[in-house]
Formats: sequence, C-alpha cells, structure tokens
Amino acid sequence: MFDHPRPIIGVVHLPPLIGSPQSSLPFHEIRSRALSDAEMLINNGIDGVIIENYGDVPFWPDRVEPHTVASLTLVAGEIRERYPQTPIGLNILRNDAKSAMGIATVVDANFIRVNVHTGAMLTDQGIIQGRAHETLRYRSVLKSEVKIFADIAVKHAVPLAPIDIVASAEDTYRRGLADALIVTGTATGKGIDLDQLKSVKSAIPQACIFAGSGVTMDSLAELFRYADGVIVGTSIKRDGVTTNAVDPDRVRALTEVREK
Repeated sequence: MFDHPRPIIGVVHLPPLIGSPQSSLPFHEIRSRALSDAEMLINNGIDGVIIENYGDVPFWPDRVEPHTVASLTLVAGEIRERYPQTPIGLNILRNDAKSAMGIATVVDANFIRVNVHTGAMLTDQGIIQGRAHETLRYRSVLKSEVKIFADIAVKHAVPLAPIDIVASAEDTYRRGLADALIVTGTATGKGIDLDQLKSVKSAIPQACIFAGSGVTMDSLAELFRYADGVIVGTSIKRDGVTTNAVDPDRVRALTEVREK
C-alpha cells in the first residue's frame, strides 16, 4: 500500500460536523480545512492520510447518522480525487466500521481504522463490542479490497477484565482477520508502552504493526525499532494542539528524522 518501507500516516482531524453538538462551521469551511490539512501532509512527505470525525464529541458508540456519513464521503472523495496515488483511510468515531467500510469502498480509499474490532472495551460511550464478524462479511458483500487496521486495547478505553495484550493481538489478527494492528497509549497524543509494542511484534512478526499515538520527533526512531509504521496527529499540528491546523514545518521535521 505504501511506497516507503516505514510509512507515516497523518491524521486529518475534522472539526465538528453538521449536526454534532459543537458544530459551528458551514460545511464548505470544514471541507476547506480538511483539504488544506491533507495538502500540508502529503506535500511535506507524509505517506498516507486518515480522516476522522474527531470534533463530533460526544461520539455515537456505533452507527453515526446519515448526514455524518454524507459529510465524510464528500471530504474523503475530494481528497481521493486530488491525490489519486496517496493511501487514504477512514476512522468513523467511535466505532462505526460498517459506515467506514462503505465510504472507503465507494471513494476508492485504501483502509479503515476500527477502534474495537474484537472483544469489548469500557469507554466513555459505554461498553463497545467488536463486530469483526459483521465488518468482514460486509466487506465480502461489497467485494471490497479495503484493508482493516484494528486497534489493540484502544486509547480512551479500558478492558472489562484484565487482558493479555499479546493474546488480544493474536485474536484480533488470527480470528478477527485484521490486516494490520495498531498499538496506542492511553489517550490521544499519549506515548506508547514500548514493552507492549515489542511484545506484540515479537509474538506476531508477520503482522503489520502501527504505533497509533504519542508519535513525536523524539520518539520516532525508538518506535520504528518495533513498529512497521506510525500514525501521527497531535505532534504535527500548530503548537502541538490536536484541533489546530497541520503545521508543514513540523511535518517536514518529522519525516526528516525518519530518514536519518
């Protein structure tokens, strides 16, 4: 999927979409912001982008509403049209894998991120249960080639009972049939437990493992000792604030560190 052997995926965090509690911008401004962020990422060395409805707090635990699907489809479709060779992904928060798969298939995106693909997690939206059985069958119905990137012990959540992260990763990969696994910290922008990342990669060396939070210039080299790729959002925003626009200088600095 990626041209670089150690891909960096940049996040396009959408402002609150129409219909969400904090919505204040007309859609054309949301669209412009998303296109600008994608341009800053792609033109400064990022290998792929993932689009999230990050501003739509509090999140629906599973299915989002039709106007949210429409908004994400329009944004993702235009980014795909402008950058036909760039890998594009979708993460519909909190856990709407079915809508993400449908949109990604229609707009010719490459992958989706699923926060809870297998098992169950206690989150601020309540208990969220994985729907791997549904997502995989829906992909088959669509005859889609969209890949599934699945979180292990996803951030902003805790397991209902103590879990072994390696066993969870193995289940998600071998029984949930995820195409790639994502290891994160406890919250957006928080660093990863390197021992967990190392353990997962050691247990499933054939799996593609991404580090999914807390990626910075200082942590990048260490993360790439164990991860096959990284997903970065907060540290490449202006002033390191998640909801700010992408800072092209920070993007270039990060990609330059990778090449050293």
